[in-house]
Amino acid sequence: MSSLQTQRARTLRHKSTPAEETLWQHLRNRQLGAKFRRQHPLPPFYADFFCAEHLLVIELDGSSHLGREGYDLWRTQQLEQRGCKVLRFQNWEVHRNLEGVLEQIRQEIAGKPEQ
Repeated sequence: MSSLQTQRARTLRHKSTPAEETLWQHLRNRQLGAKFRRQHPLPPFYADFFCAEHLLVIELDGSSHLGREGYDLWRTQQLEQRGCKVLRFQNWEVHRNLEGVLEQIRQEIAGKPEQ
């Protein structure tokens, strides 16, 4: 990872949204049984959250993603071509249904299908 990528990741971590901060409090320190990193570089992208062990990318989408659905779909496809599984949640889902979001992440880590 280049020093420019490291600096960009640090900047993004310092500008976390409230939803990212909330979810991070439940992902950090292996609380779900897997190690996650915030704003992890996957050039040319930065994953909101990334678990290398499971090749799992978690993206939180807020109002800045409105009108960017095509780009987000393309980005997801690019990450999936690298072997990553991408879970996307809306910021409001983290605020209104945190346990449901965490359960979907737990199921993905455990390799269980969604119910």
